[in-house]
Amino acid sequence: MLMWNELLASIKNNNIKALARGISLIENEHSGYFDFLQSLPNYNTPVIGITGPPGAGKSTLTDALIHHIVSLGKKVAVLCIDPSSPFTNGALLGDRIRMNAWYNDEHVFIRSFASRGNVGGVNSKMIEITSLVQAAGFDYILIETVGAGQNEVEIASVADITVVVLIPDSGDEIQILKSGLMEIADIFVVNKSDRPQAPMFVKNLRNNMAASKNKIPVVQTIATAKQGIEALFMETENALQRIPGDKKTALLAQKAFYILREERIKNISRQQLKDQIEGLLKNNDFNLYTFIAGYL
Repeated sequence: MLMWNELLASIKNNNIKALARGISLIENEHSGYFDFLQSLPNYNTPVIGITGPPGAGKSTLTDALIHHIVSLGKKVAVLCIDPSSPFTNGALLGDRIRMNAWYNDEHVFIRSFASRGNVGGVNSKMIEITSLVQAAGFDYILIETVGAGQNEVEIASVADITVVVLIPDSGDEIQILKSGLMEIADIFVVNKSDRPQAPMFVKNLRNNMAASKNKIPVVQTIATAKQGIEALFMETENALQRIPGDKKTALLAQKAFYILREERIKNISRQQLKDQIEGLLKNNDFNLYTFIAGYL
């Protein structure tokens, strides 16, 4: 535990190398990591999730938000979730390449993570990693998800508020609102708003929300030109201020559920299940639910 205590002390002293090492130890479940997590004090650094379909401009928008936050004299940590290679489980696309202007900026910490096949759009250790990053004294934490489509809703189990990024030609607005992705939004961003379809898209989006009595703000941006970014930041500040107590409780319950689920299944592999099932099938003695009950 001494190593972990020294690591935490270094992280609190703004040692970025120590933070990077701590993240790696947690992600790889190094011996003692869970005891270390239990020793972390409670931190209130706001966590902002940024999600949306592929091609919506999430990385460009995140880069513009970094620029705005730094211009205010604030520090920001950015955790980027990339798709995993099916062969190595390593991260593809590398957001740090797209945001390389901040690589040596003392106000910015950027780390890319592989999704490792997790269909929810986040790394399976993102809750724990975020808790560690909160200890490092940043003013904001941004989490950018994979961009895999409508099912990447687990960001709502990590972030205090969720920004859903859309583009004007992303299809029928009603179908978008029916998707699980849209149900987690605290703020809608219509990026690439210089496109001709943008005014009608925004109007229809707002009309659909009015019909559902869902008062979610809609912000128009052109991230490549850093237009609308200040308005977006102001909406994130407003959203963070109006988080109700029951939502905070629900978020903690979601985090607890997610971690418990991961801990329960972490020692079970598909190959292990396959091998056991093959043996049972050879003996003509297999029932799926009896088999599952043996793990409950």
